[in-house]
Amino acid sequence: MTTPEQPIVKERAPARASDSDTNTLPSTSKLNAKNINFFYGSFQALHDISMDIQSNKITSFIGPSGCGKSTFLRTMNRMNEALRNTRVEGDLLLDGENLLGMDVTYVRRRVGMVFQKSNPFPKSIFDNVAYGLRVNGITKKSIVEESVEKSLTRAALWTEVKDKLHKPASALSGGQQQRLCIARALAVEPEVLLLDEPCSALDPIATLKIEELLFQIKDMTTIVIVTHNMQQAARLADYTGFFLLGKLIEFDDTRKIFQNPNKKETEDYVTGRFG
Repeated sequence: MTTPEQPIVKERAPARASDSDTNTLPSTSKLNAKNINFFYGSFQALHDISMDIQSNKITSFIGPSGCGKSTFLRTMNRMNEALRNTRVEGDLLLDGENLLGMDVTYVRRRVGMVFQKSNPFPKSIFDNVAYGLRVNGITKKSIVEESVEKSLTRAALWTEVKDKLHKPASALSGGQQQRLCIARALAVEPEVLLLDEPCSALDPIATLKIEELLFQIKDMTTIVIVTHNMQQAARLADYTGFFLLGKLIEFDDTRKIFQNPNKKETEDYVTGRFG
């Protein structure tokens, strides 16, 4: 029986110094999680998660299904609060301020999210992108039009849709719909963009376009992505966290996670021994 190949990591600068015990990294960070515990009723889904998410970098979360990576991602913009009988403990700091105590609308304005399945609104392409602007009180036609074009351009979609902006978003292909959802999230200029398996339902060509897009926009927003695709994590991410059974096993520079992990569980996962 053959063993799956270890993901090939793109060339990057040498691994930064890290503290594997605390999962914190010594540079400017945008989000800081400190001892995050999350509960669905009496079931504890996250156990003492602590990490620093670096500004204007791509951070990936990997791990088997049900390991807690998506739960933690959704905690970052408080999407889990939509579920009944849940609670979170610990601190989650956004620029040093605990976002768990902020107004939830304000949090989601600063921390955008794109889901696994593209979810365009039953509106036109234009109105999908303009929706967040209007919700946030931006209604001047010239400003909205400029922001819609800017967001679609950032999402590498403008040239494909500029002549059909007022047609239903549902008419777009799956890959185009996902880029539209990214454009919709970018329209309000979030400081952090969370993506939960954004390419899982897409073909390789559409996936490549999404990955190229994320590379292009990371200079304007901090990106956190959950992925089951370890090749994708290796290609995209500056930093990677490995989750298992609701715990953060290891968090470090992506090259180190895939080539020289500190923990045996991490090594077993990235080399395909389980998962």
